[in-house]
Amino acid sequence: MDLDAYVGLHRAEWARLENLVRRAARPRRMSGVELDELVDLYQRAATHLSVIRSRCPDPMLVDRLGGTVTRARAVVTGTRDPGWHVVGRFFTVTFPAAVYARRGWVLATCAGSLAVALALGLWVLNSPAAYSGLLPPDEVAAMCRTDFARYYSENPAASFAAHVWTNNAWVSASAIALGALAGLPTLAVLLANATNLGLVGGYMTSCGESTQFFTLILPHGLLELAVVFTAGAVGLRLGWSMIDPGPRRRAEALAMEGRAAVAISLGLAVALALSGLIEAFVTPSSLPAGVRIAIGAAALALFVGYVLVYGSRAVAAGETGDLEKDLLVDLAPTV
Repeated sequence: MDLDAYVGLHRAEWARLENLVRRAARPRRMSGVELDELVDLYQRAATHLSVIRSRCPDPMLVDRLGGTVTRARAVVTGTRDPGWHVVGRFFTVTFPAAVYARRGWVLATCAGSLAVALALGLWVLNSPAAYSGLLPPDEVAAMCRTDFARYYSENPAASFAAHVWTNNAWVSASAIALGALAGLPTLAVLLANATNLGLVGGYMTSCGESTQFFTLILPHGLLELAVVFTAGAVGLRLGWSMIDPGPRRRAEALAMEGRAAVAISLGLAVALALSGLIEAFVTPSSLPAGVRIAIGAAALALFVGYVLVYGSRAVAAGETGDLEKDLLVDLAPTV
């Protein structure tokens, strides 16, 4: 067989097949005629590949045409391509849809946690018994004088960022996972977080260091607290699915919430990496306080805007953050 002549005869078909495979990434934009053409060209290219392999197996040609046929087969048969588009789908559909679908729980968790923190801070400020009974005066003085600010700068920024990210990711993952125990441990995690925030804020304000408190907390804390509240909300909803599964069986409700919780945990870990970098490099920096807080506000706005835009779009399209619809068929009961 004259390989050059064979390639020349079919090159245009292979090029057309490659073009259709690229277009199939957005199948809704393809017409029925194009989809039929894609199937036909895939079958013909598979035959061409078989002929070349058996009669004149040129390695470069076999590799190139084989790649085209493999990608076309994935499109035609629906085989999943474990490529980067899976990662892209996670961050543009699965994760934001899961968070957006739980936005009511997130807002309620945020409001409740901040209310507890504010109440405890005011208690410390207005109750002499609480002020003197919760922390010894020397610890309060040390906190106001050096300890609170030194925490953010006493270690190298890179190692501090890694430490903060690991710790916060663990706390968030625990808040989500412990929700399976009827949500009670998750409430404890949220209460501990709110208590720490409120008491430290109250003591720092009592000694005239409220400005230092907020300028050191807000740059990284805006995003960090949003992530913690989200994790807590997911854990609470996971626990609630055991108490009130709705029209689903209890095991099905727990499984559905659990799968979404895993996706949310992974996405929140990325957000916590960003807040960790801010905490290590921005919070203790010499930048003006307004600039540092603006950076924190921008990070929070980016996270909230991302969830609102991509999440609302995905939920409107029927996504929930659970498995894709074609995989959910495998979970349906059979008789």
